[in-house]
Amino acid sequence: MPRILQADVDEVKARTRIDEIIGERVALRSAGVGSLKGLCPFHDEKSPSFHVRPQVGYYHCFGCGESGDVYTFLREMDHVTFTEAVERLAGRLGYPLHYEDGASAPGTSGRARLYAANAAAVEFFRGEIGSAEAETARAFLGERGFDAAHANHFAVGYAPRGWDNMTNALVRKGFTRDELLAAGLVSQGNHGVYDRFRGRLIWPIRDVTGQTIGFGARKLYEDDKGPKYLNTPETPIYKKAQVLYGLDLAKRDIARGDPKRVVVVEGYTDVMACHVAGITTAVATCGTAFGVDHINVLRRVMGDDSGHGEVVFTFDPDAAGQKAALRAFAEEKRFNAQTYVAVAPDGLDPCDLRLQRGDQAVLSLMTSKVPMFEFVIDQRLASYDLASVEGRVGALRAAAPVLADIRDALLRPEYERVLARRLGMDPTDVHREVEAAARRAPAERRADDRRTQQHGGDGATSGSGTPGAPGASLAGEEQMPAVAVTLATLPRTPDVYRDRNTLMAFLQYGHLLDQDLMAEALQTPFSHPAFDAVRAAILAHSERTKPGWALTAIGGVREPYRLVAGELLAAEFPAKDEQAAVVAAQDLALSKVERAMNAQKNELLGAVQRIAAESEEGRALRVQLRELDVRIRSLRGE
Repeated sequence: MPRILQADVDEVKARTRIDEIIGERVALRSAGVGSLKGLCPFHDEKSPSFHVRPQVGYYHCFGCGESGDVYTFLREMDHVTFTEAVERLAGRLGYPLHYEDGASAPGTSGRARLYAANAAAVEFFRGEIGSAEAETARAFLGERGFDAAHANHFAVGYAPRGWDNMTNALVRKGFTRDELLAAGLVSQGNHGVYDRFRGRLIWPIRDVTGQTIGFGARKLYEDDKGPKYLNTPETPIYKKAQVLYGLDLAKRDIARGDPKRVVVVEGYTDVMACHVAGITTAVATCGTAFGVDHINVLRRVMGDDSGHGEVVFTFDPDAAGQKAALRAFAEEKRFNAQTYVAVAPDGLDPCDLRLQRGDQAVLSLMTSKVPMFEFVIDQRLASYDLASVEGRVGALRAAAPVLADIRDALLRPEYERVLARRLGMDPTDVHREVEAAARRAPAERRADDRRTQQHGGDGATSGSGTPGAPGASLAGEEQMPAVAVTLATLPRTPDVYRDRNTLMAFLQYGHLLDQDLMAEALQTPFSHPAFDAVRAAILAHSERTKPGWALTAIGGVREPYRLVAGELLAAEFPAKDEQAAVVAAQDLALSKVERAMNAQKNELLGAVQRIAAESEEGRALRVQLRELDVRIRSLRGE
């Protein structure tokens, strides 16, 4: 495969804002001058340790050690090749790439072809929604209160009846049947492939960046013997447990909200109804129960670390809806946000509620929401006869673990009193049972964690270069030692603190400093071998006048200190703005040089005292002292 010219690789990266690319998946907020932070997309965490420095074009997670540039991020997140990552960003910019030896751009392959096939399918389905055959599909939308503008906003389309209409259309566009099969657009039969979706209303399912990864299809005709809803099967780019329909449209309003709120509904038309009514943060799962992976996706988009966010679930009040609520509650503790349940009057879903009672009724759902643990308590109590002693005791034992999980120390005793009144029991007995449930919970959670680890859970894994792996290197070249050297493991001494800030300043703002002064400061050994390894890598990088030079430099830091270099580049520099940071960086460089000169002066003074003043060596030493004094005064501006 022909290689992209390095000049184009560098230009595309220089024109791309890494914070925009990462911000499509992770809610980022200011973390000091020149730095942003959010929840790491490579491992599960409660507090944000993932830092992005836009000016440097670099990210680093202080939790799991993942680091890199915008190309590394795309390769790790989307599992694309380096060439595909460059081509994807160049496509966003409209930048024409050039290849070595004048070769033309190669046909993209693998995952990129699957994205392209899905994009072509979207256009095909959207084109068919206006056909005469699609009258039934348009009527279906109209009967649910959606017009052509709504359908266009959600890119709703129609899959015509027949076996190979879409297949033939996409083959004419250059896609192979094998590619269409890999994308889940066609099914394999005894006589070849045929359209997976036929005679159905189609919703494109997009990832958080807006790329179509699959489809949901609703049955329209009585002679269709398939399920009511048919989704894309699992493919290399479509994992239903990790996808939330509508998140690409909702993410901006989720991140901007105060409080940040996500509304989880049950279907495609429910998402549409909420958005049309004004609840533009609604999303839905795609044919699977709400689970851990969905929570991780939402937490990154919400920046869920403050505890002020809200996740509102809308469940049907029937048995299936109650079961879904209990499943969601089992994972509720993974949110820092507060979780609620909103049940519409008469058990209507948001689509039917809007159709029967209007947009305002849908908006009113948010004012009628109740805390999830309150909803779950009601479900627990409903299965017991509270008129009997045995029923009340059983209900208490069923509800106590719910109260034990309430994080707010002020809320728990209030709900204990509420439960005591509902059960007609002594509040002391209720409190005792809740405390017992709280003591049992950690042991039960540890057992759950052990089961998760034994069966391959969603947490961090081990091994070099794996997302979520402590010690993953910048580009996966070398495996880190069992105990990685990080800033947190270094001695806590004044010299280490001062040298840490100095190297942070050089890596982050070196392109804005006096290059001669910085070079002189780097000639002096630093207080720890890790810092000296970083110093050597900076000195080896001759071009230090452009933003982004440090990213290349830290790639040359010898192990086991490369992780420290990444942390120095990403860490929050103590300054209020860039101008103050540059001034502070210049002062740190001056201070480093001055300390080295003063140490040299002390050595010369000691030597002068040991050597005869009128000797040739003594005179030479005094000359060196005078020259050194002149340099020191010059540094001070005297």
